[in-house]
Amino acid sequence: MSTATTKDGRLNIRCGSRARQLLDKAAAYAQTSVSDFVLSHALACAEEVVQANESITLTAMDFKAFLAALDGPVEPNAALARAFDRHAEQVRQ
Repeated sequence: MSTATTKDGRLNIRCGSRARQLLDKAAAYAQTSVSDFVLSHALACAEEVVQANESITLTAMDFKAFLAALDGPVEPNAALARAFDRHAEQVRQ
């Protein structure tokens, strides 16, 4: 039984001759096709970019303050009370 993944998406890119020569050389050194070389490196870079934009790093002191805020009593501020009122009015309609 084969576990090969079907690749049904296509991505076309344009590049200059110098970029293509460099990609060809790098793919040859990596003993892979240019497509596989570009895709694997683009995915690795994409994962780093997504991780950098979707994660939050806190100092130990900030993390303790965050946990304390989660555990503390919740008292709605004026903006939240107005939002609840607007929601209640819209739901009644």
